[in-house]
Amino acid sequence: MPWQAKPFNYVCSLMKKALLQLNMAVLLWGFTGVLGKAISLDAPMLVWHRMWLTALITGVLLTARKQWVKTERKDVVQLAMVGILMGLHWVAFYGAIKLANISIALVCLSTASIFTSLLDPFVNKSKHDIKEILLGSLAIVGVYLIYRFQQFYAAGIASGIAAAILSSVFTVLNKRIANKYPVRTMVFYEMATGWVFISLLLPVVFHYLPDTNFWPHNPSMLGADWYHNDWLWIIVLSLCCTVWAQSLALSALKKLSSFTVTLSVNLEPVYGIILAFIFYNENKEIIFNKGTHDFNWGFLSGMGLILLSLFLQMLRLLKPKFATFGFVKEKGGLD
Repeated sequence: MPWQAKPFNYVCSLMKKALLQLNMAVLLWGFTGVLGKAISLDAPMLVWHRMWLTALITGVLLTARKQWVKTERKDVVQLAMVGILMGLHWVAFYGAIKLANISIALVCLSTASIFTSLLDPFVNKSKHDIKEILLGSLAIVGVYLIYRFQQFYAAGIASGIAAAILSSVFTVLNKRIANKYPVRTMVFYEMATGWVFISLLLPVVFHYLPDTNFWPHNPSMLGADWYHNDWLWIIVLSLCCTVWAQSLALSALKKLSSFTVTLSVNLEPVYGIILAFIFYNENKEIIFNKGTHDFNWGFLSGMGLILLSLFLQMLRLLKPKFATFGFVKEKGGLD
């Protein structure tokens, strides 16, 4: 039966289900920051374990469902480059969480879409848009205000911005290959090559961070401190926040409008910050000045400018010539 001929109630039911799937995916992506803080491993080892586990799960799914597709050698090279950048991005992102907190890491990471709009013309040989440059400048001013009034988190802010820039670079590179292969195939190659690259960097990590633990903390699941079990949260991070979230998002994309998709995906940092407030009381760290009950207007102003730039960029993406599902496909649930 053609889509147009389906009963109205049936169509509404499908739309509601798709909306629920998409928001569940975005909520799962928002949990990555909370899980990153819950896992006691340093950022490089956290990423190393997440990447091999995600590659393994994805490889098993591809094999079980017989979804392997032939990949050209030149495309494997490009996927490998994206995987390396993604690994470095995750190291910087989780480093920002460890050096500062979840909220600052997510606020900084939310500038990635602005950097993407600035970098894309260089890669795809198109002209820069003066409006996008102004939006990028607005976001940069917001980051400066956060730094200016939160200098004790300077290292975390720098790491968060590095994560945003790396995210924008691999997003632009992914765009050139996103329509050639199924997302799950791309995820497997990117995770596997990223894991190999991080593995090659481990001697450097252990040289400069000799106290780094290789194995996740593993208390008994029956003990009182079961929630400190790193293996549990790494599995949740890989299985739920990557593989499952990706599947939910791809299912929802088939039935929802571009406006709904764009609006929902841009809620990810908002969800993440709310979760940080709930689980770690970070509102006391960033909304109020340390040791007082005075509002931290510097941080709030900076965050407001960044969110404003994202909102204006979202409105631009919703215009007919910009509207596309591609940016979510590129994302692939990999935060």
